[in-house]
Amino acid sequence: MRTRTFALTTVTSAVCGAALLGPAALPATAGVPAPDTPPDTRVGPAPGDVEDPAVSAEELLAEVRSCRQISRGRYRTDANRSKATVPVCGTTDAVFWKADMDIDCDGRKTKACNTKSDPYFQPQTAYQTSRGTPLDSARLPFVVVPAPGRIWDYRKSGLTGGSVVAVIHKGQVRYAVIGDTGPAGIIGEGSYALAQELSIDPHPTTGGAASGVTYIAFKDSRISPIESRAKAERRGEALARAFVGRG
Repeated sequence: MRTRTFALTTVTSAVCGAALLGPAALPATAGVPAPDTPPDTRVGPAPGDVEDPAVSAEELLAEVRSCRQISRGRYRTDANRSKATVPVCGTTDAVFWKADMDIDCDGRKTKACNTKSDPYFQPQTAYQTSRGTPLDSARLPFVVVPAPGRIWDYRKSGLTGGSVVAVIHKGQVRYAVIGDTGPAGIIGEGSYALAQELSIDPHPTTGGAASGVTYIAFKDSRISPIESRAKAERRGEALARAFVGRG
């Protein structure tokens, strides 16, 4: 659950003005996974495969150059931003938005994500694993969507927990799932693990990307179990191929 930016609306103006995305070295404990939740091995086509190359960032971005806005308004990228600039756009098979990436470190408590590394840490996520436990932000790449509100209700766009999302940043494409929700008026957030996958600083308070992140969420694409990285990769690549006309 996105809590850091929500909490900023109630703290002093000095804190509200603090830059959340400034560069900082990672804590010594960051990136140390919990030993009993190893990630699945990537099974999608290798990016360098000559015969069947993976869908590229350029191919995906070409399909989302224009926006047919489906949200009733626009979203802010942070709680301390006064102007809402990000619309949610729609195609036949997907919805997409272009924003920043703040870091969600909520869910399972680990050496990377806890109350010491993230003062706004919450021990739960909107969606849970197949075992009924919170998702592990440090291990599972997932996207945070705004809670349903007057601007947009993601559920009415064929999305839910476990829906597959292609996330693009600086020429890289990674496949994640919808795993958490945040404030109804803010958009642009991904898990600690997703940031790492995209070579973005994953620190929950000083990391993230200020802009340049594109999220393409595929309709009716829910995978199960939600925590399977292999299924997200496999389904994401197949959906991306269809999306760019290669399926």
